[in-house]
Amino acid sequence: MHVLVTGGAGFIGSHVADLLAAEGHTVTVLDDLLPQAHGTATPPDYLQHRFVQGSVSDQALLRGLLSEVDAVCHQAAVVGHGLDPSDAPAYAYHNDYATAVLLAEMHAAGVAKLVLASSMVVYGEGRYACAEHGIVAPAPRCQSDVDAGRFEPRCPECGRDLQPRLVPEDAPLRPQSTYAATKLAQEHLAAAWARQAGATVWALRYHNVYGPRMPQNTPYAGVASLFRSALARGEAPTVLEDGNQRRDFVHVHDVARANLLALEAPGTPGELTPVNVCSGVPHTVGDLARELSRACRGPAPRVVGGARPADVRHIVADPGRAAKLLDFRAVVPFEAGIKAFATDPLRAPVS
Repeated sequence: MHVLVTGGAGFIGSHVADLLAAEGHTVTVLDDLLPQAHGTATPPDYLQHRFVQGSVSDQALLRGLLSEVDAVCHQAAVVGHGLDPSDAPAYAYHNDYATAVLLAEMHAAGVAKLVLASSMVVYGEGRYACAEHGIVAPAPRCQSDVDAGRFEPRCPECGRDLQPRLVPEDAPLRPQSTYAATKLAQEHLAAAWARQAGATVWALRYHNVYGPRMPQNTPYAGVASLFRSALARGEAPTVLEDGNQRRDFVHVHDVARANLLALEAPGTPGELTPVNVCSGVPHTVGDLARELSRACRGPAPRVVGGARPADVRHIVADPGRAAKLLDFRAVVPFEAGIKAFATDPLRAPVS
């Protein structure tokens, strides 16, 4: 199979491209090398595949590339919460307009297989249960609670603290940031394209991905990279809230394998199938900071309270659908993955 990997010079996309090539597929990488992500217009040294520099929004460029491929693995996106509302046009352009262009050109070229990099951020807050009222949507987070150090979501009916549960793919979708809104819009655009074109879409909802080639020292970097960068400077990782917020940390090698399995799976023509790409095993942000501090032989984490406006308290996914439909199970254990991450090569800092 000849696969076009958009964003294939980036953190996740480059690992996807490597694994596809190792499994015998032909790979073409398309990447714009955006300065806020790469800091340079030079392709990274680790990129060993056919490389085309350009934007997913470039219709003429796509037309030429898509004439020779069998499927598209769409990893290209501007990531992160978004620093403030002024970021919204850039997110909408790169994530949604560019995706619309890609889908239109795929239809014109007769390419009917798409694997879309989606995200757990489409869920917003995770899934919660109240001892009295069962599964409920939590009440909105109040700044007064954050200021008082009360971080657990409350039941909107009785005000009790809620208990987190695993999030299935059919959970309500409630994006809470600009980035999250654009990722959900990507899913909607791809679902409409699938219905209209009789095409197949797997929407892989990544959870907290970490591993080699993560970007560092940028506002868009993941929490694991931010902690690692602090430790490299000899500083303690700064943990917001009380450090007990739960996440699902999944290694990038597992994420690449999920993409391979989705590309090779038949899927359902005319439908978008969302799948959580996760471990299904919760760990706290504090766990991550402590494990990484130990592995780097650095200072203990510093818990500072507070919260960012778009942060959610707990989100840990149900891995059952990925196991059933793709035979995917994460295999990199958290402790081993974090120990390796302490010395994994990261991308050069963006100045």
